[in-house]
This record gives sequence, C-alpha cells and structure tokens, in this order.
Amino acid sequence: MSETAVPGAAVSTPGRPGNAHLVRQATVESLKKFRLAVQIRNPVMFIVWLSMFVTLALTFDPDLFGKSTASAAYNGLVTVILFFTVWFANFAEALAEGRGKAQADTLRQTKTDVTARRIGPGGAIEVVAAGALRKGDRVRVERGDIIPTDGEILEGIASVDESAITGESAPVLKEPGSDTSSTVTGGTRILSDWLVFKVSADPGHTFLDRMIHLVEGAKRQKTPNEIALTVLLAVLSLIFVVVVATLKPLAAFLHIHLDVATLIALLVALMPTTIGALLSAIGIAGIDRATRFNVLAMSGRAVEAAGDVQTLILDKTGTITMGNRQATEFVALPGHSASEVAAVALAASWYDTTPEGRSIVALAVTQGAKHDPAWDTAQAVEFSAETRMSGTNLSDGRKARKGAVAAVARYVQDGFKAVVPPELKDAAELVARQGATPLALALDGDVIGVIALADVLKPGMRERFAHMRGLGIKTIMVTGDNPITARVIAEQAGVDDFVAEAKPEDKIRVIRSEQARGRLVAMTGDGTNDAPALAQADVGLAMHSGTVPAKEAANMIDLDSDPTKLIDVVAIGKQLLITRGALTTFSIANDVAKYFAMLPAMFMLALPGVSELNVMHLATPESAVLSALIFNAIIIPFLIPLALRGVRFQPATANAMLARNVVIYGLGGLIVPFLGIKIIDLILSPLLR
Repeated sequence: MSETAVPGAAVSTPGRPGNAHLVRQATVESLKKFRLAVQIRNPVMFIVWLSMFVTLALTFDPDLFGKSTASAAYNGLVTVILFFTVWFANFAEALAEGRGKAQADTLRQTKTDVTARRIGPGGAIEVVAAGALRKGDRVRVERGDIIPTDGEILEGIASVDESAITGESAPVLKEPGSDTSSTVTGGTRILSDWLVFKVSADPGHTFLDRMIHLVEGAKRQKTPNEIALTVLLAVLSLIFVVVVATLKPLAAFLHIHLDVATLIALLVALMPTTIGALLSAIGIAGIDRATRFNVLAMSGRAVEAAGDVQTLILDKTGTITMGNRQATEFVALPGHSASEVAAVALAASWYDTTPEGRSIVALAVTQGAKHDPAWDTAQAVEFSAETRMSGTNLSDGRKARKGAVAAVARYVQDGFKAVVPPELKDAAELVARQGATPLALALDGDVIGVIALADVLKPGMRERFAHMRGLGIKTIMVTGDNPITARVIAEQAGVDDFVAEAKPEDKIRVIRSEQARGRLVAMTGDGTNDAPALAQADVGLAMHSGTVPAKEAANMIDLDSDPTKLIDVVAIGKQLLITRGALTTFSIANDVAKYFAMLPAMFMLALPGVSELNVMHLATPESAVLSALIFNAIIIPFLIPLALRGVRFQPATANAMLARNVVIYGLGGLIVPFLGIKIIDLILSPLLR
C-alpha cells in the first residue's frame, strides 16, 4: 500500500464535470428527506429540523412566546439558515446514496428478460422464462446465450464473459469439479461451447440482485461504532439543550433579554451538527469505496470490521506467491550427472500438462535434454492424491517417476526393493532451505536426483506486510508446504507467523486461537472447504470465481478474485474509521470556536466586562449570532467531498494517526471557524445596519 488514498477508492466529488446529473438528482432527493420519518433517524439534525419550525412560527408572530425585540426579518433569516443546514445534511446523504443508485441502475441494465433451456426429469429440454427457474433446476446454456441465473456447473466446459459483473473484459474458463470457476452468474454471457448447471438461487435472491440491493444502500444498517457515535452525539445535543434552556432564566435574572430565535441559533451552533450531518454519508461512502474497488461488502459492518482487523490469515499459493511453481534447478545425486537428471526429468514430465510440468520440460530442454521419438508410444501416468507422483511408462519397459520425496522413496522401496540413497534427504533439505519445493526423480528403482520447484513471491509483498506490521496487524501465512520450505517463504515475504502442512480445519483452529486472544481476524478463500473458516472469521473475503458455499459464508466478495486484495480491504476499512474520527474531531473543535464567537457577543451590551472575551471583535450580537449560524451551515457542503472521498490514509500506528488527526482536524477545527465567522461578520454587519 502506498501512502496515498486507498487504491481504487478515488471518487468523484460534487461540482466536477460529469457529475451534474448526480448533483441534480441528489438535490431533488434531499428535499424529499425533509419528512419526519427520515429526520427522526438522526437525533442531531432532528433537533435542527424542529428548531426550524419554531423559528418559522416566530417569523409570522415574533411575540409567540412572549414579548420579543427580534424582528420578523431576523427570525425569518434564522429560519432560512436552519433550512439550509438541514438541506445540506440531506444533500450529503442523498449524494452518497445517489452514487450507489447509479451503480445499481447500471447493474439493472444487465438484468434482461431472457429465456432458459430447463432440463426436465427425463432429459427433455423445455424453454421457459428466466423468472420461472427455481433452486435445484438444471439448465443448459450454449454459445451466445445470456446465463439466466446463478448456478453450479454440472457438465461441459466453456468461456464466459463476466465483464458485466466484474468489469474485466477477459473471458473466464468455466468447468465443473473445481473450487474455482465452477459457478456461473446470472447476466453474464457464454462465449463458446456449452454448459449444464444447477440453479443455486431463486428469483430475487441471485448474486446480481444482492449486488443491486447492496450498492443502492437500501435499508442500510448502522454499524456498532456508528450507533455508539450517534448515541454520543444525541447525549451531547441534549446536554446543550439543557444548557441553553437555563440561559433564559439566568439572563432574566441579570435583566438581559434573550430572544427565542437567538437561543435556538446558539443551540444549533453549539451542537455537533457537522458530524451529525455527515455521519450517514460517511458510512454509505465506505461501502461505495469498497464497491468501486470491485469488492462487494455484504454490510457496512463488514467494511468497518476490516478497519479494526488485527490479524490477517492468507494462503501462500496465489496470495503471497504467484501460484504456479516453476522448476529452477536439477540436483544430481552421487553417481549421476546433471545431463542424466535433465533427460529423466524430461521423460517423466513429457505428458505432464500442468504449469509445473511444462516448466520442468522447459528447464530440461535448456540443459540439453532431447525428446526421444519412442516416448510418443509411451504411457502417461497421471498424478493422484494417493500416489503423490506422476510420470511416464516408457515403451522399453522403464518407468520414470517424479513426485513428493517421501512418495518416491516409498515407490522404489516397495516396487523395486531398492535402497534409497541417504543423500536424497540431504538434497531435499538443501532445496527446501532455499524456499523451494523438492520433487524426487526416479528411473525404475534408482533415485537419481531432485527437482527444485520455486514459488515466486508477488512483487511488493514484503513492503505490504511491513505496512501491516506498522499498523499493528499480525500476518499469518497458511500453506501445505513442509515446515522448512514454509519458514523460508515466510522469511522472504516478511510475514509474522506461518502454519505449515495445513489442512482446511487448521484455518479454523488458527482463527479461533486468534479470536480467543481478543483479536479481530480476516481471511480469504474460494473453495467449499474454506466456507467454515470464512464464516468463522470476522472479515471473510471470498473470491467471485469460488464456489457458492464460500460466497455465502463470506461477508465480502472480491469480483476480481484477487486474494491479495484483502490487504487493501483493510486499508478501505481503516480509511472509513479515520474519516469518521477526523470529522468528529473537527466538528467538536468547531463548537469550541463558535462558543467564543457567540456567547460574549450575546452578553456584551448588557455586561460590558464580557466584551473582553469578544476576541473576534464581532460587530453586533445579531451579526455574531447570524455569522456563527451561517458558518455552521455552509461548512457542511464544504466537507461533503472529504466525507465521500475519505481522509487520506497513511499506514501508521494508532497513536500516530491520533496525533495527526488532533493536529490537522482538531487544530484546524479551532482555527477555521474563527476565520470563517470573522469574514462572514465583515460581510454581514454592513447589511444589518
């Protein structure tokens, strides 16, 4: 991660070209949000909303609550400012929702009314509408068809265009029986061949339906931290209501007349209206940033939890390393030459079409090994989990094998009653200490050498893990490699810990162990065997190419199917928390500045000694009140771009981030109101004479 804003999280802000439609739409929606049912959900803005109606009544009858010196124009001006305060808060929320709705509209265009070839119990094909499909139905799709709904592939192999969902134009090869690319998504298009799949979701519950619902922000549930902050803001607002209410009798005792509109203006200015107005928009924007980064968060709680994660559990293969191991070296055992090892390796791998097998062939050829035409009539021996070997039965009766060291050693002992050379163990350990996986190579009962398969680290992984460590996040690598190889890879990558020779159940054990220490855990997965661990983790990121159980168990889905994105998801979550904390700090600091602006000005005519506290030298009590109230309103739209874009995220410790927020947003929240209120007072005071 760089020390810039989260990659992929850059968003457009109001006023930029191309956003005119969103701004117009948000303007209309913000006016609709003046309803009681909407306003009552936000305690801070609800008080402002109620105050607006009180001052509106005072505009028509200034003496409604007793004799008043305030004019109808003054009361009306306060009402207008309160109206804009609520409107700006509504606009911030509507704009955040509008961006999600725009994405939802794009996704809806993907949903077209298509027909499907449903396979009946007897194998007969029936053409039905996509909406008639139910979970468990079998469907056949062919080249050019739009896949009508979600499903798990049963038969066939085909290329599928998933750009409508993932944004990636390259087709994806789909086939049954694997933990990746064995599912299809409704709305995508089949480009070649055919597939038969079993429907995995009823209408209205497909992956595309869930995406539309989530990016719209419909029925968004507040996260625990957001609820806690809302309660805190409500309590602070009630405290200010009590404080301002006591000013009226106190002022009467001192023979000072305070109008109701002025007291309301003081209350609104002192309440944490800035963060109260932006709180909802910050939460919606957090989910939106994840979506724009091609990560579908099942709730705001998932994004927020990502920001609090303290332990990352990552698979080695495909996450920390490139995934496809490459042959890098042949090690000859005593009594055998390098050229002999290369020749046998070529023979044993001639029919191996895996990336590892092709890399062995390529290395053998570069070292002078040549193809024997007799191999064309040889018999291929496929790899199996039971034998842990593969190879070739040559036409002259010899058998070339390569595979796990222990498996090959057992093969020559049991099959040929041969003695395994003691140097095999030393050669295997030498390869393992270099961070590679050793494969033993045998011709009949003679073990002749070791092949080194190296899994290359992905670029920048060490730096990423260093950033995680700087944030206080522990990283654990899970791998099926032997402990020696796992330790070398762990040291090269810079992870904090590793689990070697891991089975699926080991992931759950590690997660529960970390959670027992009070730590929040995140992990990635794509297979059915990952589903229990994804469900157990506080943040489970499933690959879109993975199985249905994995995607259902997770609370986030990566549409790009990039396991390393978990690291960036943590950054997105932290940016959400930092943004909320920074704007809360700014809002509270604002209140302190507005206190020094309004209270001295309100009492300075009746109590001359108080005028010394009027450090801003505001012209009149009326201009001081109105200036503070106007600043309180206009600061909200100025902060909307920051709330939607997010505060700049830099990897640092919690103490460092706190110090940075206090300096920038705490000190800034004190200075900016002083300057802003003074400038507004200079503009406003001549107009009030």
